[in-house]
Amino acid sequence: MEIFWFIAIAIVLVMFFILDGYDFGAGIIHLFFAKKEKDKEVITKSAGLFWDSNEVWLVAAGGMLFMAFPTFYASVFSGFYLPLIIVLWLIIFRAIGLEFRGQFKYRMWKDIWDKSFGVSSLLLALFFGIALGNIVRGVNLGIVKTGVSAHEPHYFFLPLWDSSFSPLSQNPGIIDWFTIIIGLISVVTLAIHGANWIILKTNASINNKLKSVIFKLNILLTLLTIFSIVVWQIVNPNSLDNFINKPYLLVFPLIYFTGLLGTFFIRRIQKDSHAFLLSSLLILGGITSSLASLFPVLLPSINNVNPSLTIYNTTTSEYGLSVALVWGIIGFILLFGYMIIQKRLLKGKIDKMDYGH
Repeated sequence: MEIFWFIAIAIVLVMFFILDGYDFGAGIIHLFFAKKEKDKEVITKSAGLFWDSNEVWLVAAGGMLFMAFPTFYASVFSGFYLPLIIVLWLIIFRAIGLEFRGQFKYRMWKDIWDKSFGVSSLLLALFFGIALGNIVRGVNLGIVKTGVSAHEPHYFFLPLWDSSFSPLSQNPGIIDWFTIIIGLISVVTLAIHGANWIILKTNASINNKLKSVIFKLNILLTLLTIFSIVVWQIVNPNSLDNFINKPYLLVFPLIYFTGLLGTFFIRRIQKDSHAFLLSSLLILGGITSSLASLFPVLLPSINNVNPSLTIYNTTTSEYGLSVALVWGIIGFILLFGYMIIQKRLLKGKIDKMDYGH
């Protein structure tokens, strides 16, 4: 049952980053490349028509974590308290940037909320990548000092950074040189994904230019990916053990590299939906590869005193999991039904659709 809920939560997280990921990416593209008012309008619309429904998947993931792995939920929500509050404010400013922009036609008013949308999207992509970097790096569970655990084995609290700025520190911060690398990979990946979404859903004048941008970003992503794999071995020398011991897990890195290699042919791809599928594979492969490398661990411990948090030592009771199964199935039906209906109602180009202002 623990494995089932691990897979179910992984699916929900992947769906969130594929769906809301193109919103983040659209905001990044809007921030750096949209110059004409018409382009700014259709790009904000390509995100604005979908963002609220896409974030339902994040709420679902949080609820499922609380339901299936309450100890892990309590641990990370207290330990990562500072970045979670930052993420909350960024989500708020991104949303009001989208919703307030069209309320008045004054240039300064629009510029303020354009920056709110773009900068918030950029920082959200960065912080979600940094969060993944923290998960694969591990934390000092129990806050062990000189071999003695100062707190409960599942407790930790991280500052935004420490003076060493190193992931190899005994008490690393949330932001260090390793998590920054993973954060940059997230930003570049979601920028590619957002650009593909804009091309798919709009007739913006920058669409042809975006294909060149995607190609260049993909080169950067390839270099960052290779570099991250190398430094990952420094941070966690056992990071590839699962792939060696269970070769079938290599399907997940294969998905990622399929998306990575396919995106190099962006200028030759005729169907915009195929390009969007490739960037979706990047997200799918990246998240699942990270989770597969850790399984069954949810959060590694970087000390030898307290054990890592796993799907087995953080789960709720068997009865709780069985009851949750019934409601989980109902929730999945509602989630997928909601997504399918919305996507069908808003299919095709959205340039002439009303945003409701």
